[in-house]
Amino acid sequence: MLKRFRTDTFNWILIIGLILLIFEIIFFHGGALFQVFFSALFLYIGWKNFYKLWGKILFWIFLISFIFSLFNILAVRFLIVTVLVLWILDYAKKKKEDEFITPTLPGEEVKQGTIIQMEPLFDHTLFEDQKTEETAYGWRDINIHSVFGDKIIDLTNTVLPNDTAVISMRHFMGNIEIYVPYEVEVSIHHSSVFGRAHILGEHHWKLMNKSLFYQTENYGRSFPRVKIITSIFSGDIEVKRI
Repeated sequence: MLKRFRTDTFNWILIIGLILLIFEIIFFHGGALFQVFFSALFLYIGWKNFYKLWGKILFWIFLISFIFSLFNILAVRFLIVTVLVLWILDYAKKKKEDEFITPTLPGEEVKQGTIIQMEPLFDHTLFEDQKTEETAYGWRDINIHSVFGDKIIDLTNTVLPNDTAVISMRHFMGNIEIYVPYEVEVSIHHSSVFGRAHILGEHHWKLMNKSLFYQTENYGRSFPRVKIITSIFSGDIEVKRI
């Protein structure tokens, strides 16, 4: 269904949802949003301690609380209703459409070249720790967003390309650890609302809504090199050489 609607349609839906969210914060003091954040915090604590009995109890209690808190947000209700309306409209439209096949003349199709679908190192996840393999693995650039969990990337177990490798991560809550070989040049651009940063010997013990940018001396003229772009709402980042 989603493929049948233009990007502009979804952009307008997101804009209206954002306006409703701001409206709720201004006129209702963001009470439902506080409940969502509070539930998400204890949901994460329960998930991190899920192997314990109290962790399981905490996780399931606040998972239910998190879901009900989401439904209390006006913008979320709007998005749910909008998705249902779009689904009904899409279903009605497909019923009216007549399927037909357009013949393709020989030589009419223009070849775009051969492409290969690659398996990414990391997938988008909500509640999961992720780390690279402890044995040798082939490098693929990383571009993910996630909600909860720790991310560990060990570049010593792979061979980086002789140009710029890219690691881009947008994370809500959890820690990021990146291990870099000594011969690899590094550029790090990190943004954090709450957390700490330990980057190649530079320590920031208290980050509050701050961005950091570091790069090694020969980054602009030496290869291989890795460009790291990370964004965390609450969590620590550590980039070190091993």
